Amino acid sequence: GNVIDPLDTVAEYGADSLRYSLVTGVTPGQDIPLNMEKIQANRQFGNKLWNCCKFVTGNALKDMDDDSLSEIAVSGPIMKEEFETLSLPERYIISKCHTLVAGVTADIEKYSLGAAGSKIYEFLWDQYADWYIEISKTRLYEGAGGGGASESKAARRVLVYVLDTSLRLLHPYMPYITERLWHHLPRAKAGTDQAAHSLMLADWPQLDDESPLVTSAEDVDKFECFQALTRSIRNARAEYNVAPGKRISCVVVASGDIGDELKREVKSLVALAKLDFEQVTVVEPDSAEASAAASDSVQLVIRDGVEAYLPLSGLIDPEKERQRLKKQNERLSKEIHKLAGRLQSKGFVDKAPPAVVDKAKEDLAELEDQAANVKAS
Repeated sequence: GNVIDPLDTVAEYGADSLRYSLVTGVTPGQDIPLNMEKIQANRQFGNKLWNCCKFVTGNALKDMDDDSLSEIAVSGPIMKEEFETLSLPERYIISKCHTLVAGVTADIEKYSLGAAGSKIYEFLWDQYADWYIEISKTRLYEGAGGGGASESKAARRVLVYVLDTSLRLLHPYMPYITERLWHHLPRAKAGTDQAAHSLMLADWPQLDDESPLVTSAEDVDKFECFQALTRSIRNARAEYNVAPGKRISCVVVASGDIGDELKREVKSLVALAKLDFEQVTVVEPDSAEASAAASDSVQLVIRDGVEAYLPLSGLIDPEKERQRLKKQNERLSKEIHKLAGRLQSKGFVDKAPPAVVDKAKEDLAELEDQAANVKAS
């Protein structure tokens, strides 16, 4: 028949992938639309989670002794005093993590299991893996600008804390992989009331609803500005076909607290946007540096009071650009010649529907405009 054998699915995709797909696919009062592509995607999520743990344990915590590991083990939530000593990316990811804890806890209490599971997925993939793990490398590795004892210790602490918290939240959905990975992380000793030292018996990240975990909306807003700046530079690189390995210069114009934070996180911006560290500056608006940067540069408006300038000389190789424009002009000329000949043919104009003829004329006009722009360049 058309019945899917769950044992076959488990054998191919794993029990956690199937369980997570079923639980997050629940819509109250309706049947569950079981999609094998979704199960496969959730298996990839499990692989992503495994790779995150592999980076933390195999790279960030590599060669640490037992005493050092015990110092960063998770024995409870990060409190305000420790939170305020951290840098912006660390405060951001902890704020997002604590917001996630509150959201997932509220959803589970309301039996909105699908919404809670989706929030964990999005946080781990989009925030922890894509942003914080990449930024942590600028704290851990000397080649990326890191290597300082205090900031590398803070990065290791936050990497472990956020991953540990996420595994606790995800455990009801993917119990096998989360249990396995949790035992690779530094953790406090089991309590005397615990039958076994297991994630299944570990405390939920938020036990007291009356004492919400520390967060900072201001820090989240500042880091989102950093993210928008990074994305804008990446988009400009793609638009101007800058070679992936090429480092470019950048002048960021910002003031106040956000300007100070961006100055402190230049090395993170360099790593994520592939900039030349020696040619990245953060300057005040209306300064001489800001005025000079505006000349012969691509302007990126990030938000009110925050802009970036990318010098065109760093984005474009003149010889390559001439060759590209030459090829584009030749291609457009061929297309214009072909379409113009078609419109000059009485057989086409007389026999084709008026709508088709009008569309051909519009296409010709558009191609001619493109050719004119290319020649003007």
